[in-house]
Amino acid sequence: MSRVAVCDHGRVDQTEQGTPQPPTFFDQVGGEPTFRRLVHEFYRGVAEDPLLRPMYPEQDLGPAEERLTLFLMQYWGGPRTYADQRGHPRLRMRHMPFAVDKAAHDAWLSHMRTAVDGLKLAPELEQQLWDYLVYAADSMVNTPG
Repeated sequence: MSRVAVCDHGRVDQTEQGTPQPPTFFDQVGGEPTFRRLVHEFYRGVAEDPLLRPMYPEQDLGPAEERLTLFLMQYWGGPRTYADQRGHPRLRMRHMPFAVDKAAHDAWLSHMRTAVDGLKLAPELEQQLWDYLVYAADSMVNTPG
């Protein structure tokens, strides 16, 4: 028989016969504070980047920072706030209005690398996160060059 357990961060996990599910990646890296630090540091770099900054039309990067934070938290097993607020991520579609070429890809990963390094995660967790970020950056490229 299944039971439902509410985690301390508000997520609901299914348990089998009272046995807790293994911790998610979200839990293993420290939950919401870790993702907020990651994305905040990333956007500090973006704010000063002449190639990437024009891709964020809002004067304040705060809304973009919040969207990426919520997306990454949900992706890694945290609260589903992103989906509740914005629906399906549709990342490629949302990025289509912007010319994302190899240079933008590389700049994005450079700022993300700095942010990931600042987290000081266990090597296996860092590698798992980095592999996803490289995959995500690769899949956003929509312009040759």
